[in-house]
Amino acid sequence: MELRELRAFVAVVEEHGMSAAARRLHVSQSALSQTVSSLERQLGLKLLIRTNTGVHPTQEGGALLAEARALIARHDQALRTMAGFTSPGCGLLRVGIPLELPSDLLGPAMEQVAAACPDTRVQARHLSSAAQLEVLRADELDIGLLRERPADPDLDAMLVVREQLGVLLAASVAAELADDEGVRLETLRDLEWVSFPRSGSPTWYGEVTSVLHSFGLDLGPEPPEDQELIAEIKLAAVTTEKAFALAPPNWSQPLPENVVWKPLHGHPLVRRTWAAWPSHSRRRDLASFIAGLPTPDA
Repeated sequence: MELRELRAFVAVVEEHGMSAAARRLHVSQSALSQTVSSLERQLGLKLLIRTNTGVHPTQEGGALLAEARALIARHDQALRTMAGFTSPGCGLLRVGIPLELPSDLLGPAMEQVAAACPDTRVQARHLSSAAQLEVLRADELDIGLLRERPADPDLDAMLVVREQLGVLLAASVAAELADDEGVRLETLRDLEWVSFPRSGSPTWYGEVTSVLHSFGLDLGPEPPEDQELIAEIKLAAVTTEKAFALAPPNWSQPLPENVVWKPLHGHPLVRRTWAAWPSHSRRRDLASFIAGLPTPDA
């Protein structure tokens, strides 16, 4: 069990429902439901039941609730105790965020910051990986979430997200190309890839294009450096039935009826996101933020 799973479970019980708990944790309701379901599968127990008055713990869930509250309280107290040995570092925490970050990623990190340093205000900036590296080196950002692991020796980094990318297709195109397992990458050769600028994340761009080339796809010209690949651009291109776009499962953007998401056979494209921060930093709010981030297998 992970602490974020226990926090999610406690929030659902205390709020008597998924919707209110999701708002409290700053995550999507579907992501919260998946977290609680995962916890039940790990334990092999049913922890929650729905009644006319909302969601309530089962007998087993009640036992876990007491243990979870004790663990969370002890963890938060440990953070507060250890914070006394670090520099205050409370005030403004500047966080760099790329496009398409999973909606449930930042909630636990924000909670950790609030518990250890309630006076800190978190300021999020949407920037490409390359832009984040520039402002990190210029001391204009405290932590960045990057699509590639930085090689800079003055930055520490850890993996926080690993996503198996699928494709967005017009529903009519998907009906022709997809089977029960998804879409084979080589079947997209007649479609245009809705690309992103190389300059935003050169290493990740090289990884993606290498995989697409290996499946025989003709990638066409690169987009302009100043063109961000926002959701509206992806969807507009895909609805023409002449293009495909890459996207993670549980994409945060709502899809129109004529667009669908499909997984790729064999999961040939895995997008990783790293957190990176100055190695010399001793800020307690930054340490708390990092402690609240997930650490998936590489």
